[in-house]
Amino acid sequence: MLSPKTLLVGLRSDDFRHPLDLQATQTLKQLPGLDLLVRTLLGPVAEQFFYLENIASSVLVSEQQLPHLHQLLLEACQILDLEPPQLYVRQNSVPNAYTFAMRGKQPFIVLHTSLIELLTPEEIQAVLAHELGHLKCEHSVYLTLANLIVLAAGQLSPWGGLVVQNLQNQILEWVRCAEFSCDRAALLVAQDPRVVASVLMKLAGGSPSLAAQLNLDAFLAQARSYEDIGIDEMGRMLKQMQTARLTHPVPVLRAKEVDRWASSQDYQSLLQQRSMAYNGEADVKGGWRNW
Repeated sequence: MLSPKTLLVGLRSDDFRHPLDLQATQTLKQLPGLDLLVRTLLGPVAEQFFYLENIASSVLVSEQQLPHLHQLLLEACQILDLEPPQLYVRQNSVPNAYTFAMRGKQPFIVLHTSLIELLTPEEIQAVLAHELGHLKCEHSVYLTLANLIVLAAGQLSPWGGLVVQNLQNQILEWVRCAEFSCDRAALLVAQDPRVVASVLMKLAGGSPSLAAQLNLDAFLAQARSYEDIGIDEMGRMLKQMQTARLTHPVPVLRAKEVDRWASSQDYQSLLQQRSMAYNGEADVKGGWRNW
């Protein structure tokens, strides 16, 4: 059992959504037809495809199957005031986790085995909370579109490729901003910024044999050094070039953002306003993009 946590009763996504996520989402909503295209045309096919893929090649977590992971999921859902999705474990040598959901449909989370081997139970729960953040913030439609756009980018004619590339740039910008909101969801469940930062450190340079030797304080100092590089125009330009094609902000920046929000009055006020004592025993039943 993990240490006692604080339930966040009536938590809303706008309580913790990162301002960059809000701004980027509003920009995407101004593009006509995107939401309708994904939900009505692409969504049903993608949903059935991934469902078959998970059932055929992954392990569905439940009270009878890997119950310790099931309990971590239920606790995270309890804290975030969210119905639990399905959780699958998939054999893969690349540490990763991802989420899929369409509005009104059955969402799911997938954890790779190598990620589980790399992390402590508290850190695994932080990853689950990050993925739940996508569901809480209703990122699902644009996450699906992001994955499809990235896959299609190299398959089109030069003119079509230019159109897709412009859309891809906007989608990737949104995905990177959305990740900050989900890191905040991870913090709301972990309720310790060092747990979330430790996950990011291990994803940046960890392995099962090295994880115990990593120094979190040194990694946070590294994050501050990265932030200092952007002071002049050259540093800002190099950072923009480095991240333009990434689906996630760089790990040190994410760690710094988590640490900054954990120290803010907004975070402390949110815990006080939504808090309820929680002893770590989930009473939720049933089983309901990349970390």
